[in-house]
Amino acid sequence: MNLKKWGFLFGMCMLVGLGASVITGTIMQWTDQDFGFMGLKATGFNAFMMALTGLMFGAFSHMGFFAYLTLNYIALSIFRKGYLWNALQGYSVVFAAVAMGYMLYSQHAAGWFYWSLPLGLLVCAGIVSWFKMKQTNKSAFIPSLFLLFTVTFIESWPALQGELNVSAIVFMMVPLFACNAYQILMLHRVLGNRDADSAAPAVKSAS
Repeated sequence: MNLKKWGFLFGMCMLVGLGASVITGTIMQWTDQDFGFMGLKATGFNAFMMALTGLMFGAFSHMGFFAYLTLNYIALSIFRKGYLWNALQGYSVVFAAVAMGYMLYSQHAAGWFYWSLPLGLLVCAGIVSWFKMKQTNKSAFIPSLFLLFTVTFIESWPALQGELNVSAIVFMMVPLFACNAYQILMLHRVLGNRDADSAAPAVKSAS
């Protein structure tokens, strides 16, 4: 991973965040008349704020992505056996899904939301992870699923805390997931390594 490749991945991730935020926010404005920034509902102002927020989401997602690369490299060095680290990541995905549902349930979320959000995110993460597996190899599925579900869940923590706000959760989680999905699908292309089954080769290349 050289500076040029990192710059490309970082820049594109921010653009993905921008596009996902504007699209998600625009759809939400059409469906929820109360959705707006700082209490203002002016279309132009909201689009500008969505774009800025999307750039921030992209940068935040990129930080989380490289934090996971580092964690993955350290974990593989500790466990030695890749299947042990994969098993722990798989367990973490299940735990995160239950934790998300319980958190929303404890905040008195609508009956459909507290179970449909974790399930929907898990299905989307599974689909993207399947594509990643097809593009690389079978051992890429669990690390990709962990990144797309558990890391997205952690990155979305600010929206999940405090008073329940479905619009804020969706507006934050969708762009973050889009950025994480883009990065995990592009990683082996950027590195020029089709056999990269996880983040570990990327960290090794960067070190």
